[in-house]
Amino acid sequence: MTTSKTSASSRGTAWATRSFRAYWAGEATSLAGSSLHAVALPVIAVLELKASPGQISLLTAAALTPSFALALPAGVIGDRYAKRPVMVATDLTAAAVVAAVPTCWVLGALSMTVLYAVALMLGALTVLHDAAAIAIVPELVPHAQLPDANARMTAVFNVADTSGSYIGSLVVSLAGAVRTLWLDAASYLVSAWCASRIRDTSTPKPVVVQHTGMLSAIRDGIRYVMGHPQQRPLLLALAVHGFADRIVITYYAYTLLTTLHAGSAGLGLVMGATGVGGLVGALSTTRLLRRFGSYPVMQAGFLAYAVCGVPLLMAQPGPAWLGVLAAAGAMRRAAAAAAGSTQRSLRQQLCPQHLQSRAQQTSVCLLSGSRLLAALAAGGIAAVFGVWVALLVGTLLHLVPSGLLWASPDLRRSTKPGAPIGSPTQPTVPHQSDSQENAHRVP
Repeated sequence: MTTSKTSASSRGTAWATRSFRAYWAGEATSLAGSSLHAVALPVIAVLELKASPGQISLLTAAALTPSFALALPAGVIGDRYAKRPVMVATDLTAAAVVAAVPTCWVLGALSMTVLYAVALMLGALTVLHDAAAIAIVPELVPHAQLPDANARMTAVFNVADTSGSYIGSLVVSLAGAVRTLWLDAASYLVSAWCASRIRDTSTPKPVVVQHTGMLSAIRDGIRYVMGHPQQRPLLLALAVHGFADRIVITYYAYTLLTTLHAGSAGLGLVMGATGVGGLVGALSTTRLLRRFGSYPVMQAGFLAYAVCGVPLLMAQPGPAWLGVLAAAGAMRRAAAAAAGSTQRSLRQQLCPQHLQSRAQQTSVCLLSGSRLLAALAAGGIAAVFGVWVALLVGTLLHLVPSGLLWASPDLRRSTKPGAPIGSPTQPTVPHQSDSQENAHRVP
């Protein structure tokens, strides 16, 4: 492991590490497969089982609930057990779960109950997998290469997020919804094989201590994040950003289709430009960090995101405004990709290894909860004041994360322009010594 990390560091890119290449290929394949069942399951429910709107709503809830309910326990599991076996096991189990749908269809036993169970289990397995998969990155590459590694993963996430539904719809239309799930199951098997190719990242632990209870371990993770002078403002900024973004996203497509009369072609244009912007932003992150440092990139990213939301409030029907919205969307997603990748790298660099999963999943839990509340808040604001006011509230709230970062002097000092990537200054709170930290790690 030392040899591979040294090689990566000397070449200046995470791609030089074989384990990271295997990891990247597996996660990219898994994300591609997820885009298939995200489209196929609702199609099967509607066309094969004649599901009602209420049943479709329950199916969606079953898929989304685990991301909030299991985020914190998944963080404990990710810290207590070797991450590579967790990734392999969750991928193999997900392949079996997905394959259950076409199997039941062949046997004539497919029902909405089966789809509910599949959606719920896939959601739970995704949470467990991601808790290990995200936290393993600092074990695969040197800390100096974390920004490059996370930028490459952010690029994959952006492609999956923007084009996944289109690709999924195309495959479903060509192969049929039920048969598509066989491809999804195969993608999980490929992902499991790629994860198995990751070299053992475990390190010797001279002292092993007995596990604390699940609740105590969760509490330790929350206490660490909320008590850290640099992690805390990052987490709060992300939570507010997620809350504001969900308010805007709730009515973004609605506004384009109704108020601006963009049609499906106009909506596709704007969403396509947004996806391209996210990819460009992710691929530019490493260069921006080398020139400006972590804090300026995050601050500029959050501010640009807020500013680029203003055109939606002013837009009128017509192709000229669609062009403006497409350009604003591209710049907005580019800013989000750069800021998001940078904050994840910085949090991983600051966090001790035995808390990586819990710190990450604390963020996931808070972000999921903020988005859930935002969806409810968006509906309430629109019902009382109208959709435009809801968009205005979301746009104004996007300014808050920049204020939270500015109000954190420890975070502003985290890196300086021109400083080596991956070399944040030491936190102002004391950390455990190496021997103490190892005493809390487990095999």
